[in-house]
Amino acid sequence: MSNASNAELPKSVDPYRLAEHNSTLEGVIPISGLGRFRESVLGFSEGAACRVKLSFFMDGERRRVVSGELAAPVDLECQRCMGAMSVTLVSEFKLGLVTSDEQAQQLPKELEPFLTDDFTADLWSMVEDELLLVLPPFPLHERDQCPAREDLEAYEPDSSGAEPVRKSGENPFSVLADLKKTKTKH
Repeated sequence: MSNASNAELPKSVDPYRLAEHNSTLEGVIPISGLGRFRESVLGFSEGAACRVKLSFFMDGERRRVVSGELAAPVDLECQRCMGAMSVTLVSEFKLGLVTSDEQAQQLPKELEPFLTDDFTADLWSMVEDELLLVLPPFPLHERDQCPAREDLEAYEPDSSGAEPVRKSGENPFSVLADLKKTKTKH
């Protein structure tokens, strides 16, 4: 996708016509123009844009399909240190173009439905939906790059993430049993 055009993608197109002509659209969408996505990230650099490549075609069953690739540089909030972390969100997807819920239910499992009007599809909305789907639920810096790593080391000195080794047969509640014995002796 590095050869993508810097031209802004149109907001709406006739996806059925594009599919009939096996068309490919490449360009950018300014992140500032994607309101729902913009509110879901910590921030982005001025003028940041999502690079987009969309290929429209008809599959062997004469279904209209759009295959896409996206890359958007944004800042997310690390859930460990609550600081900014720069990432590039990347998505590859394949959507079946449909005009009704009935058509959507008939799509094979490998195709996600994208609901359109008869002759128009909102490309910016499609891209925004895909970006929202690839947002990580709990963004985290790499452990060794996180500003909170010193605090992590204090609480979790063993960075391997392995659980403490317990002697086989040892009951984790045996401490409670010992407490109960000492309490009944008094």
